[in-house]
Amino acid sequence: MSASSTQTLAPATLASTDRCDRCGAQAYVLAELPGGSQLLFCGHHWGTHQEALRPKSVNIVDELHRLNQAP
Repeated sequence: MSASSTQTLAPATLASTDRCDRCGAQAYVLAELPGGSQLLFCGHHWGTHQEALRPKSVNIVDELHRLNQAP
């Protein structure tokens, strides 16, 4: 898969213990970069950085829909 195409993986891959790399809040998005590096983001920080990261990511796990679900 090329770096210019991204794939959104199935939900339920991120646990409540996964934390945003920027602020430590619960992560709802995982962006995998070429070479295997992974970045975790809360909804706020993903919104801030997604424009720059989407073209560079090889896989994106986006579970933002879980923000509106009742526990």
